[in-house]
Amino acid sequence: MIRKLRSICRSIAAALRIARPVGYATLNGDIAALVASGQLIRTGDFLTEHGGSDLPDGKQAWYGRHVAKAYRAMHLGEDAPRAWVQHRTTGRWIHVYVYAPTDPALYAGLHSYKGTRHLVVASLAEAA
Repeated sequence: MIRKLRSICRSIAAALRIARPVGYATLNGDIAALVASGQLIRTGDFLTEHGGSDLPDGKQAWYGRHVAKAYRAMHLGEDAPRAWVQHRTTGRWIHVYVYAPTDPALYAGLHSYKGTRHLVVASLAEAA
């Protein structure tokens, strides 16, 4: 009994010494590899690709909410996968939804949120 208790105490002590990035990578599991390889992206990455990197954090957050709502509507109420990432300006660890780069919800959110509609027009002009 005492050996088990000591083993548990050592395990807890070791877990407390793990660096935060390692701990969050462990929590992410397989999703971290998909995000790192570009198979899944954050809404902020999508905005950067489409010229919205200069938007303030508040507008980017609202865009993310619109994308999440569109994703739920397209997938019968299911949420997108989530990943722990560092916030781009504050450095805090946050839990965000991640999407496939070609997910229609990303474009639906871009169109439905008035703060990002100008990016749809710019994307169409570049495509033409």
